[in-house]
Amino acid sequence: MSPELSFYFQLFIVIAADYVWGDPRLLPHPVRFIGRLCVLFERVTREGLSFLSMRARGAVAFFFVLLTTLAALALFFSLLFLMGETAALFGAMVICYFSIAAGDLVAHSNRVYNHLTADDIVGSRQAVSMMVGRDTESLDVPEVTRACVESVSENMVDGITAPLFWAFIGSSVGMILLINPLIGAAFGSMTYKAVNTMDSMYGYRNEKYMDFGWCAARIDDLVNFIPARLSGLCLIGAAYLIGFDGRGAARVYMRDRRKSTSPNSGHSEAAAAGALNIELGGTSSYFGQTSIKDYIGQGLNRVEPGDIKRVNKLILSGSLLFFAVCSFIHFLVVHILR
Repeated sequence: MSPELSFYFQLFIVIAADYVWGDPRLLPHPVRFIGRLCVLFERVTREGLSFLSMRARGAVAFFFVLLTTLAALALFFSLLFLMGETAALFGAMVICYFSIAAGDLVAHSNRVYNHLTADDIVGSRQAVSMMVGRDTESLDVPEVTRACVESVSENMVDGITAPLFWAFIGSSVGMILLINPLIGAAFGSMTYKAVNTMDSMYGYRNEKYMDFGWCAARIDDLVNFIPARLSGLCLIGAAYLIGFDGRGAARVYMRDRRKSTSPNSGHSEAAAAGALNIELGGTSSYFGQTSIKDYIGQGLNRVEPGDIKRVNKLILSGSLLFFAVCSFIHFLVVHILR
């Protein structure tokens, strides 16, 4: 088997393993390590670099977290290579495994669905609060369902397709540098997770982080730009393949993909809304403040609990199509470069 075909097979095994097992809570997770770095370097830069502007301090923290993450990853592989190439390749698969969150995304949304179908509104609110940043204490059944469906469709990019995209980019760079493609993929996917984690911790639009988190938020927008748009297109294709409304997905995608407050999250959300014939967006509450968002799929059906199962099927199918498209493009690029 050629190196690139072996790489596609290994990466597919990683995706399948993540779907089956999710992230084991008892194992040390790289994202927790990155989160601790975020806390450390935020404190260091806020207190120790007071002569810089808040945006500059946030940028310094960003690059310190990123460089420390990559240095730790390089050390990790150096130690594994002392035990042999097989150990290093297995370690690379583990890193890629921890970069993808398809299994956890589906598991969390299924918990919300199970509480809703058991008429347990309190349990469903608690379950959906693990997925969203909005206030959930007073949500009714349609609002809990909408929050869950929106979270699944948006987090397809952060949790599945963007890490895969950057794994392919890292693999391509690795092959140019004569590094095993799987090792390159691990560096690519973990670089993305570092950026995305910093956006999650620094990218709030409040007084504390508006300036400090500016760098992290803008770079996160940049690294999600292509994956978000390709994800929306793949969801349209998946809708046709699995018998959902592909034409509706294309129509709502073209009309509503720019209606989100984020430059990227609206693409997968609009395609999902059209494919499922549902209306998303509207009024939500964050930290006690009411936020009114544009409707995506305006005029379509109101969400129902069964839409949670349907959106899970859609984003998993779309993610597999995304993987196939990226594999094909990667194969062509590798052979052109040769």
